Amino acid sequence: MEHEQNIGIGLTHDETSSIDHTGLDFASVRADFPILQQQVNGHPLVYLDNAATAQKPNCVIDAIQRHYECDNANIHRGVHALSVRSTERYEQARLKLQQFLGAERVEELIFVRSATEAINLVAQTYARNCLSTGDEVLITELEHHSNIVPWQLVCEQTGAKLRIAPINDAGEVIYDEFVNILSAKTKIASFSHVSNALGTINPVREMTTAAHEAGAVVMIDGAQAAPHIPIDVQEIGCDFYAITGHKMFGPTGIGVLYGRYDLLNALPPYQTGGDMILSVSFDKTVYNEVPYKFEAGTPNISGAIGLGMAADYLMKLGMDRVLAYENELLSYATSTLSNIPNIRIIGTAAHKAAVVSFIVEGVHAHDVGTILDNAGIAVRTGHHCAQPVMAHFGIEATARASMAAYNTMKEIDSLAEAIREVVEVFG
Repeated sequence: MEHEQNIGIGLTHDETSSIDHTGLDFASVRADFPILQQQVNGHPLVYLDNAATAQKPNCVIDAIQRHYECDNANIHRGVHALSVRSTERYEQARLKLQQFLGAERVEELIFVRSATEAINLVAQTYARNCLSTGDEVLITELEHHSNIVPWQLVCEQTGAKLRIAPINDAGEVIYDEFVNILSAKTKIASFSHVSNALGTINPVREMTTAAHEAGAVVMIDGAQAAPHIPIDVQEIGCDFYAITGHKMFGPTGIGVLYGRYDLLNALPPYQTGGDMILSVSFDKTVYNEVPYKFEAGTPNISGAIGLGMAADYLMKLGMDRVLAYENELLSYATSTLSNIPNIRIIGTAAHKAAVVSFIVEGVHAHDVGTILDNAGIAVRTGHHCAQPVMAHFGIEATARASMAAYNTMKEIDSLAEAIREVVEVFG
């Protein structure tokens, strides 16, 4: 059952020295995540795969359990008590996401399966209906495959051209090149807020302003930003913004698309079926209003409720405090790993989220990951669904340690010790 969470705002000291700087009791934060209280291969679990998926606090788990134990019913349809309660919790979650993202109107928040679906929705509703031969879509070399392939597909469908803004060897988008590619032909600019492969934080406000000055509509992939940095879509000024639940302490299979109300209101539906209609006859169908026009069929009700609780949890932690603490983790991890022989850190942008992507010279990333797993340390190995990024650096894969608010300096020490073992084993 759902219960009140003691979300670390105290001053109890743990093995990190960051509490004095951030005002967060991260020992209390860590206690909110039951999965972290286990051993893997005889060692305390060190979970550093947060860019792939983050763990879930008790309040999120309890909210989902409470829904199924007490309120389970379909929404927007029934007049009985369970349906009413279920609908209220679903819509309360939308309100929490409005606050989390800083949207002007609650109708601007659409529940989707993931950030990937959100990008595809924009590509196949907005882009497909506005692009034609000679138009251009601008993305960057830094993107996740989910922010590349939808645009490739819609360009094939419409005759538009896909343009790529390059990155430098620090893993930063070359801003002047981005601006130079923009022109009257650019109808859409789509770029990540934070790189999943390298942790680079893009200057999204400046990029959005430049794209708007060229007349382009802006889509931002915020999947990696939502767990780590404050987001205000009105301040950024973007037209669309996508997040995914499972990276921000929420459930899998749920995400949110933010879109400016005037744009959403003008778009055709992405899918059709129950709840996205007002009336149906064989002669004519009248679509529902925004946001329901884009939420066909029975949605992931428990997922939306869990995501709303995750957003609430992060807001109670305070995203400024989360960012400050994770910056300390990043600084410590970067300096610690840099001192290990034969380690090369990939991605050294001046502004980064808490991601350290690295290679051990002469050792395949999968072998690195296997040895770390033997020590109870979970990292991600591979190309991270960002093969163009890997190609830029002339490599096939990296090992990626990605941190969250529940990680500690002591865990970074454990990671470093295990990497030294990798170096020793492979000579």
